[in-house]
Amino acid sequence: MLLDIKFLDDATRPPIPVLENLTAAQRAPGHHLRMIHDHLRDNMVTLGKLIERANARQASLADIAAETDNMAMVANYRRFGNLCGQHCGIVNTHHTIEDHHLFPVLAQQGPAFKAIAERLTAEHVVVHELLERLVAALNDLAAEPNETRFNEAREIYHTLERVLLSHLGWEEEAMGDALGHFEIM
Repeated sequence: MLLDIKFLDDATRPPIPVLENLTAAQRAPGHHLRMIHDHLRDNMVTLGKLIERANARQASLADIAAETDNMAMVANYRRFGNLCGQHCGIVNTHHTIEDHHLFPVLAQQGPAFKAIAERLTAEHVVVHELLERLVAALNDLAAEPNETRFNEAREIYHTLERVLLSHLGWEEEAMGDALGHFEIM
């Protein structure tokens, strides 16, 4: 547990049903999902570099706010109304689509996929909390650069990186093929 966040043990993830004899067209939505996730993975690299810049006093509070506010990952989580309680008119972000369309349709495909959809939703809560805490820690570090603040930001970043990368990979495995197989688009 980090900062009172209850983590979800990867070993408790539901089993993934095997979908056989998929065509290239049926696999295409899963590949598209992976491309979107690659963008989020790239954002993690940016956040890691930002932490190092803030620690070296090469990034101001304004720099951090501007860079993190404009990141697609942060914008997507802020727009994800069910997750963070914020409601906004933009409903075409990645996680909004997953939460409001993909996961409910996936859940209708049977008990195994319902369990997967529920687990993915729960993981979004953990990822969101870590992301919000990382942004706050980066702002604190920029406002008061010191070793303690740097270590806190670095700890949250590495935890977010581990959790998010695990989540993205499992999500691709758990629902990538199902998107095309069940024509969830």
